[in-house]
Amino acid sequence: MARGKYEKWLEPDGLLQIEAWAHDGLTDEQISQNMGISYSTLRVWRDKYSALSAALKKGKDVVDIQAENALLKRALGYTSEDVKETYDSDGNLTTRVITRKTVPPDVTAGIFWLKNRRPDKWGDKPTDKTESEEKQSIVFQIVAASGVQSNEKE
Repeated sequence: MARGKYEKWLEPDGLLQIEAWAHDGLTDEQISQNMGISYSTLRVWRDKYSALSAALKKGKDVVDIQAENALLKRALGYTSEDVKETYDSDGNLTTRVITRKTVPPDVTAGIFWLKNRRPDKWGDKPTDKTESEEKQSIVFQIVAASGVQSNEKE
């Protein structure tokens, strides 16, 4: 009986290859092409075999964290150093110039970061209070304005 095509991808070398492709930023569609299967087959295998799903997740997590760090760095601004060294014909260092470059914070990166990380405060429709808190506050204000005694607190 012939071995199924999926079995080689569940072996340690196959899982490592899948993880590496995910780490390199390939989409699931591209990974399925590299495996020689359709994207729908990869989805079925991913749902059926936890080891395959874990390899995809592990590879993607690493690169996602790197992208998050790069976005945050860009949003906050940073300073980098460029070192240029010159050597003579004998291999001795003759000059060393260090240039510091300051990259200012990127407003677009900051907006993107805040809208996604803190949508309650920075989203297109920020929500400082929950809807029920807002209703309670309105009721309290109406009651207070009318002079009616109430035990409700804001």
